[in-house]
Order: sequence, then C-alpha cells, then structure tokens
Amino acid sequence: MSDRMFDSPVFVKSGNSLIEEIACLEDALEFLYEWPKNRRGTIYETALRACQRAFDSNYPLRAARQAFCGFAKSANILEEVSIPLPWMTGGKAGASGLGA
Repeated sequence: MSDRMFDSPVFVKSGNSLIEEIACLEDALEFLYEWPKNRRGTIYETALRACQRAFDSNYPLRAARQAFCGFAKSANILEEVSIPLPWMTGGKAGASGLGA
C-alpha cells in the first residue's frame, strides 16, 4: 500500500471504455508513463513533472493530484463520479470482506 495516497481517488477513462481508479501517486505516475507519446503535450508534461516532484521531494501531494486532474480533464478522460461506488459505501461485510 502506498504512503502517498490521494485524499480521494481520481477516475479516468482508459482503453476500451474502462474506468481506472488512480488512488495514489504511484498510480498517477504509471498512468502518465503509459500515456501515448503522440498525445503528450504541455499539460501532460506539467502533470508528469508535478507527480515526479511529489515522488522525489516534499512537493505537496495535493498539488500533484490537482495537476493530474488538470491533465485528465484536458485529455477528456476525467470521469466525475457522482454516486458512491459499491466498494466506497461501507456496507455490512462478512468474514470475506465482501458485502452481504
């Protein structure tokens, strides 16, 4: 588990219309590293630098998350989650940890 968890996850569209949860700095960096080179630009570079600085130093994690969100919005892949997802609602769980 990452010690660099975001206050709240960011949800982005990835290939094949799947929605990917970006919950921590490492998730954001992995997503950015895998982003197609022909779709990279200034906003991508800014988000990448912010995430790298947060990883390497005391750069605020919140600022890195905001930069990643800005990139995702500009790339039209940011997903706004308006309802709680089942694994975020904290329902009753049995011994397996799954809701009953």
